[in-house]
Amino acid sequence: MIISKEKPPEPLDFFIWRVEDVGLWLEEIKLGSYRQIFKENGVNGEYLEGMSMFTTEQILRFIRRCHMKWGDFITLCKELRRIKVACLKGEQRVRRPWWAPSCISIVFMKTAKRNRQCRVVSLKLEP
Repeated sequence: MIISKEKPPEPLDFFIWRVEDVGLWLEEIKLGSYRQIFKENGVNGEYLEGMSMFTTEQILRFIRRCHMKWGDFITLCKELRRIKVACLKGEQRVRRPWWAPSCISIVFMKTAKRNRQCRVVSLKLEP
């Protein structure tokens, strides 16, 4: 399958990624061999977001179900953490949606960036 026309998803939006977006991201972080099994298991951004609260038993179940190697699972976790840290630092680009008029783009961008950073902080602070 050729994926050259597919564009990787925006990192800031990881918590709303579709299953297809997760697959593209897996290709980008060199874990593309898990793309199909993640798709079969319905792993989307919301699922990835919830992984930070998994118990040890849930992590082991996920690894078995997806036939992951430990090293690959650690890579997956590191990449998720990298995205969250970049969000907190405000390093990720925020795109203006097609429907937002250009005259309010500066206000929109600042608000969107602040909201996304708050979202990531709240994810980090949840028990």
